[in-house]
Amino acid sequence: MRNKIHKVFSNNQEPTSINTISYVINNFDNFDGEKGSRNTIKKISIENYSFNVKSFKVPHLINRVAYSFFRKSKANRSFEYATILLNNGINTPKPLAYFEYSNFYLLNKSYYVSKQLDYDFTYRELVNNKNYPNFDTILREFTRFTFDLHEKGINFLDHSPGNTLIKKNESTNKYDFYLVDLNRMKFHQMSFKDRMKNFSKLTPRKEMVEVMANEYAKLFGESEKNIFNQMWLFTEEFQKKFHNKIAIKKKMFFWKKIYRDS
Repeated sequence: MRNKIHKVFSNNQEPTSINTISYVINNFDNFDGEKGSRNTIKKISIENYSFNVKSFKVPHLINRVAYSFFRKSKANRSFEYATILLNNGINTPKPLAYFEYSNFYLLNKSYYVSKQLDYDFTYRELVNNKNYPNFDTILREFTRFTFDLHEKGINFLDHSPGNTLIKKNESTNKYDFYLVDLNRMKFHQMSFKDRMKNFSKLTPRKEMVEVMANEYAKLFGESEKNIFNQMWLFTEEFQKKFHNKIAIKKKMFFWKKIYRDS
């Protein structure tokens, strides 16, 4: 078969929702959205529905083969992992569908569709603004949320500033945390090293790591000093690799505007 479409929808959806999602995917290029260097994300409101649709970049040939025969696609994993999170009591925007387009038996385009979530801010706001309202409370509640992930054996490999959406829960007067960009996760019993390394991408700010270490120590059987030392060690390692990577890209792709202006 030259061209093939594989699509999966979540259970308990109305036929009109399924038909609308199919229409959106078929006409994806006609809707406005945010195009990144790798993927395109569009918030689409249509027929009383509000969707968040992520279009994954067409993989290079080796990965097209891998995703077609050996590994699940990013869209597939996003859908499955979202379902696993919800089944474990972890918030994420409701998964609705994923689509995979193949030609000559190799994966081409793929899409992940979730229900649009109206949130208040992301973890990134805490990194960028140390005077953010209720800063300490939010950071400590976020740490407890991360501890809950660890206790449930959920290793969110892309635990980074933009991948946690935060919404104030007016009924509990606390904050709810929602994970997004889900295609890189592992599910296993997490060691102390795994737990500490999971904080490494969140912030370069030492004072934030100190707060998270203090709160995590209240929940886990290690000293606050040891927790902080390990968190900060992995944070410094990540920051060094991150900035080295950017420096290399600036030299290799110096003509690109994104690197000229940074």
